[in-house]
Amino acid sequence: MQIFTDEPEYRFAPDSVLYTRDGSQEYVVEYARTFKNRWIVKFEGIDDRDASEAANGIELYGEADDPEDMLEEDAWYPKDLVGLEARLAEGNGLGLPAGQVIGKVVDVLDSAQTLLKIRLVSPVRDTVTGEVTESTALVPFVDELVPDIDLEEGYLTIDPPGGLIPGL
Repeated sequence: MQIFTDEPEYRFAPDSVLYTRDGSQEYVVEYARTFKNRWIVKFEGIDDRDASEAANGIELYGEADDPEDMLEEDAWYPKDLVGLEARLAEGNGLGLPAGQVIGKVVDVLDSAQTLLKIRLVSPVRDTVTGEVTESTALVPFVDELVPDIDLEEGYLTIDPPGGLIPGL
């Protein structure tokens, strides 16, 4: 089983319900455990090898978390962040005008640390050739650097240290 959740204990808790993409079928978790860094999940009604083999390859989805709860926890889905305008925060450490647009979030990268990939409105150009040398910046997605997110208004603010955003 390949999983795409950062909370498997929550998603695979007994009595949790997972759905097929179109929502036409639901699968209720009877129990789940890990074995050698893999999840083994037993669903209600899948009681023998034939039923298990028939369910092999089915993609299952959990319900999205409540948006209000996520706001209280400062939790975000990557899809909510992509497309947001990136602006400089008020009182930023660079001393630049608050609200200055620096780019747009084009991706959210998960590695050892979550990074926002921002396409710069003013790409950095080589002073001799005029060719673009840097058109994006990677910003660690932490409270200190990304203090405010306003999904309704479609922007987030960044308070970058010197050198993090090319050209600033």
